[in-house]
Amino acid sequence: MALIRSISGIRGTIGGKPGDGLTPVDIVKYTSAYGTWVHETTGALNRKPVVAIGRDARISGEMVQNLVAGTLKGLGIDVIYLGLSTTPTVEMAVTELKADGGIILTASHNPRQWNALKLLNSRGEFLSAEDGAKVLDIASREAFRYAEVNKLGEYTTEPNFHLKHIEKILALPLVDVKAIRAKKFRIVIDCVNSTGGFVIPALLRSLGVEDITELYCTPNGQFPHNPEPLPEHLGDISKEVRKRNAHLGIVTDPDVDRLALVCEDGEMFGEEYTLVAVADYVLSHQKGNTVSNMSSTRALRDITEKAGGKYFAAAVGEVNVVEVMKEQNAVIGGEGNGGIIYPELHYGRDALVGIALFLSHLAHSGKTASVLRAGYPNYFISKNKIELTPDINVDAILEGIRNKYKKHPISTRDGVKIEFEKEWVHLRRSNTEPIIRIYAESQSQTTAQNLAEKIIFDIKDLISEKLVR
Repeated sequence: MALIRSISGIRGTIGGKPGDGLTPVDIVKYTSAYGTWVHETTGALNRKPVVAIGRDARISGEMVQNLVAGTLKGLGIDVIYLGLSTTPTVEMAVTELKADGGIILTASHNPRQWNALKLLNSRGEFLSAEDGAKVLDIASREAFRYAEVNKLGEYTTEPNFHLKHIEKILALPLVDVKAIRAKKFRIVIDCVNSTGGFVIPALLRSLGVEDITELYCTPNGQFPHNPEPLPEHLGDISKEVRKRNAHLGIVTDPDVDRLALVCEDGEMFGEEYTLVAVADYVLSHQKGNTVSNMSSTRALRDITEKAGGKYFAAAVGEVNVVEVMKEQNAVIGGEGNGGIIYPELHYGRDALVGIALFLSHLAHSGKTASVLRAGYPNYFISKNKIELTPDINVDAILEGIRNKYKKHPISTRDGVKIEFEKEWVHLRRSNTEPIIRIYAESQSQTTAQNLAEKIIFDIKDLISEKLVR
């Protein structure tokens, strides 16, 4: 069993003992802490706070939703239930409905035994580090007080909010429905039997796509494969794209904030390049800056500078990317896991707007998806980790690596990132286990792996010299 408490929310495996898994006791405890924080942030207002909640289709969702809604009502908070929803839909609903916060019940790409409470502020964005720490502190002290019977919260529903989400996407100037319709795209989708199963077909039809082959689009939470949209999990859609002679395959995770694409030949477009392609389209119409996290491909920097903009790197995590995007007035940003953040719509990772912008790009380019992908700078990322014993000082390791490579450009915004001309390596400590994650990027998979292995050797050398114990 696992229960992970972080500033961005609470996630864990369903069942077990309280404190060891995501049990009903833990769900009530952390919902109470979040609801108390909402009360404190709206304390000057002479009304009951309002919180919007929605969930993905995983099989524990109804149980978790009932506990969350009941707890919020017990705190004297009005609940607007959106039903089965995507993460970006809930984020947009918070501001559209003028709610004081939101909770998304989803463990994102994690397998079926997981669920989570993703916590939003009144702007429909994930909590800042400061606010997240306040929620965890309230939970640790169990500093909550429930409402008396005459002050309980009320419960209302707001079904089909995804249709309003789609309307706003269609209204974006860079979404060209006419061009998409004219191409008569044949598209295969894999929605892993979650909420994308009804939202993505609705979006595609609104965009003028009529030939849609649906794989795993029944929102029953019975994931047919590992729900993380990585190449090794996408064999079925790759085969179906080739079989149908389709122009494109579209894959999302259970809460539809990550977007992966499959080219017409069945090859992966590459999660890292979802953001690159969409940013290329946006930058071709609007000069501006871009942002991604420090572990994302350098290709975004290359195309941004080519278009006359500036690229900025943020610490890993959506809330960190959004913060830098606002600071630098970025026109687009996101994360290399297929997360598109398009601020003209909202500040959250959104596979739906990513689909609309990518199809507009594909239609305007007149190219196949594989040819479009081949036009971007080619980089490869090697992802590794090194496990450490509890007595090893992780901070000392990072400091030792930083000193060893001090002649190279180094960022310590999030761990240690070292630049080697067209290559980089990024070391980050895990917040939940004694490991260091090591990401390296180069212009071939072999050289990326060699770079990662060189850093791993350096770390082991530091440990053997007992410099970090």
